Amino acid sequence: MIYRKIILAGGNGYLGGLLAQHFSALAEEVIILSRSLQAAKGNIKTVLWNGKTEGKWCKQLENADLLVNLCGKNVNCRYTPKNQEKIINSRVIPTRLLGKTIIGLTNPPKLWINITSATIYRHAEDRPQDEYTGEIGDGFSVDVCKAWESSFFESETPQTRKIALRMGIVLGRTDSAFPRLLNLVRFGLGGKQGNGRQYVNWVHEQDAVRTIEWLLNNDSISGVVNCTSPHAVTNKALMQAIRKAYGFGFGLPAPEWLLAIGARIIGTETELILKSRWVEPAVLLANGFEFKHATIDEAVHDILG
Repeated sequence: MIYRKIILAGGNGYLGGLLAQHFSALAEEVIILSRSLQAAKGNIKTVLWNGKTEGKWCKQLENADLLVNLCGKNVNCRYTPKNQEKIINSRVIPTRLLGKTIIGLTNPPKLWINITSATIYRHAEDRPQDEYTGEIGDGFSVDVCKAWESSFFESETPQTRKIALRMGIVLGRTDSAFPRLLNLVRFGLGGKQGNGRQYVNWVHEQDAVRTIEWLLNNDSISGVVNCTSPHAVTNKALMQAIRKAYGFGFGLPAPEWLLAIGARIIGTETELILKSRWVEPAVLLANGFEFKHATIDEAVHDILG
């Protein structure tokens, strides 16, 4: 199937690059809304926007098959008041702007996917959290997710189906969390982090991209959808899988007190490592989506291969 137009708002990052490359072979044109203009690559072109005000970019959304909103400041930083404000505004303001724009279009996008985060659920070591029975957590990162999704669903877009895609940690070959974990293994530091019992809600990069195309072609699905592997693993199991695939049998562990020191030095928060995110993609599984890399051993083998 050939799509007419795919729009990627804030699509210059890692996941946006994967989506642009994937859909370039399936669509007549792929348009990236970005603050910086880049040269066109085949049928992939960049259109300027600032994510805050309407402009000439608005007309690009007409007759689009899919709009994916990927906007948001990286949360890998210290949660200072200034950074907290930037993190929230960089998500809420563009989302509200897109909603306002869509309402005013004659032929708005058929589907609007907002990439949100599976970290919206509580710290869970007892049972998986899914779209039906999952419990929303608390704390700053959860507040971000709630504000993000609220700004997404507050606009009424009767001609545009909407999905808040709660994305897990995307694992891939480049510019993802995986290379950083692999570097720890290479330097002998690839042991468990904290007590190692915290779950990691991961998804292979190919399955993340395939999920978005699959949702585009399944128009009965809307609302909240989890995009994570059906087999979450503990931090200890994740590091073991990477060491095994890399052929490195030993890895020094990092206790919580050491992580706290390291987080301050590099300017991040230990929550990103220590929160237990046990998330299940119940909607995808119930509707027949098949993961290409369902287990962590399969995923790591493919990435390293």
